[in-house]
Amino acid sequence: MRRRAKAPVAPLPQRDGIDPVRLRLPEDPGGAWGTVREHLIDRYGVAVGAGRVEEMLGEGRFVGVDGPVAGDDPYTVGRYLWFHRDFPVEEPVPFPVGVVYRDERIVVADKPHFLATMPRGRHVTETALARLRRELGLARLQPAHRLDRLTAGLVLCVVRPEDRGAYQTLFRDRLVRKEYEAVAPYEPGVELPVTVRSRIEKERGVMAAREVPGEPNAESRIELVGHAGGLGRYRLVPVTGRTHQLRVHMNALGLPILDDPIYPEVREDGPEDFRRPLRLLARTLEFTDPFTGQEARFESRLALSGPA
Repeated sequence: MRRRAKAPVAPLPQRDGIDPVRLRLPEDPGGAWGTVREHLIDRYGVAVGAGRVEEMLGEGRFVGVDGPVAGDDPYTVGRYLWFHRDFPVEEPVPFPVGVVYRDERIVVADKPHFLATMPRGRHVTETALARLRRELGLARLQPAHRLDRLTAGLVLCVVRPEDRGAYQTLFRDRLVRKEYEAVAPYEPGVELPVTVRSRIEKERGVMAAREVPGEPNAESRIELVGHAGGLGRYRLVPVTGRTHQLRVHMNALGLPILDDPIYPEVREDGPEDFRRPLRLLARTLEFTDPFTGQEARFESRLALSGPA
């Protein structure tokens, strides 16, 4: 079996901390595409409109290894093209991304609430990754894991892409100890500490994850740290990393995290209320560094308002 040749280096620089899209022209057994224009319109015309594709070609936005691509260029299977998408209009998140630690291999960032970890959907330039690339001048920076957009706290990023796999493996193999902090209602009838185990599933396009019957795939340790005025401060230690796991488990205990727009009820979509962040914070990360063998422990400098 022949191995595909390594893709050439992108001829386009990053834009606002975002890499260009790389496109390799696929096989065309039916001969549907005589020119590059025909393929691009078939591929992107529904999403952005054939007219916009024509405009981008005219503006030289599609680039090959030898420079801008003309729409009338013959279609060539395997040819690489690059371009920058039109970025969506995004509401700026009015909180900075902190840096807790930085060396030649990693950056441990303190992500604020409301900021996505990396580009996805309607969140592109207003993401922790794009901001850190711009602010630190680290064009190749990549996150080793993902932290939910509404959750604040620690995100481990890797400076060199060739090191990323080693750190991702730590998360995959559950060799990173993560501790979270949350503020939620205080219910004296809920016996704590407790280890919650359940099966959580999340359907694409549905905002809320749900617990379903079956073999558990999610496990969380939940402890009460203190309480006052009807609110409690909780220490949450996830063993697994399912989507929305801590939020689902807290809600299942009758302790929905304060200002959660999804649990127990999905809030109507609308403008962000930056005065009401989800009271959930990724407080600590601990692991053995795969390159140095040294024990590493990092703690967020952010704080949640609520009882001590």
